[in-house]
Amino acid sequence: MEPGSSIYVAGHRGMVGSAIRKKLEESGYRNIIARTSEELDLRRQQDVEDFFKSNHIEYVFLAAARVGGILANSMYPADFMYDNIMIEMNVIRAAYNNGIKRLMFIGSSCIYPRLAPQPMPEDCLLTSELEKTNEAYALAKICGLKYCEYLNRQYGTDYIVVMPTNLYGPNDNYHPENSHVLPALIRRIHEAREAGHKKVVIWGTGRPLREFMYSEDLADACIFLMNNYSGNKPVNIGTGKEISINDLALTIKRIVGYEGDLEFDNSKPDGTPRKLLDVSTLEKAGWRYKTGLEEGIRLVYADFLSGASRRGYA
Repeated sequence: MEPGSSIYVAGHRGMVGSAIRKKLEESGYRNIIARTSEELDLRRQQDVEDFFKSNHIEYVFLAAARVGGILANSMYPADFMYDNIMIEMNVIRAAYNNGIKRLMFIGSSCIYPRLAPQPMPEDCLLTSELEKTNEAYALAKICGLKYCEYLNRQYGTDYIVVMPTNLYGPNDNYHPENSHVLPALIRRIHEAREAGHKKVVIWGTGRPLREFMYSEDLADACIFLMNNYSGNKPVNIGTGKEISINDLALTIKRIVGYEGDLEFDNSKPDGTPRKLLDVSTLEKAGWRYKTGLEEGIRLVYADFLSGASRRGYA
């Protein structure tokens, strides 16, 4: 991408899209195109086609998606599947129809099999059963990934797919039902401290292992790959480091300054027992993460306290 390239960031108000937009601006890219969901509903095919036709777009970062944690995925599987498939197909097809140079589809490590080998290499995709608690979301993301692959094979497009690990950062979602585990823990432990509650109850056993990455590191990796990678093989983006949910909760407890107890509700689902990405492809390409987990949590908790980006907080 050249400094004057026309770049569309789909989902620019979400955690991932806003981080990509910020990093692009910091890197000297000025011709960035963005639309809110009120201005452009990506689920409406004709509206998306008209948008691409009326804007000279050269590059696309497809970060728009409907996302959520275990509870939201369990409650609204039909909505997760429909919204994500429609968004992906409409944007990718309109990009193809209008001859854009490159597109990056941002997938998710959630689409790997439940019992994938650890750390998870890119080629373990579709080798065994998906995790049931987020199956609808995973299937939708697999459709987008495969559509990019098929367009590359059939028409010679240059669309790439990245597979981020669990993310956190500014503009994260703190909704009590729809948030992921790290922002959910920040909210619940913070509120328990503020209210003087003596304990916080957390879903599951606390034993599952998870990898977490600061969103601005992800954005840096995405721009690096857009400029330096081409191929049909998806690229994992992560830290290569993991932590148990129990230890994550203890870390957040310490940073928040909460002095009560943490209690795990074993009757609630854990989700995938372990989810660590093999990031060797990314590291061989010349990129490595910069923000350690404790540093990142301190940054995001300060952002949370400022009230600057508490999406879903009411």
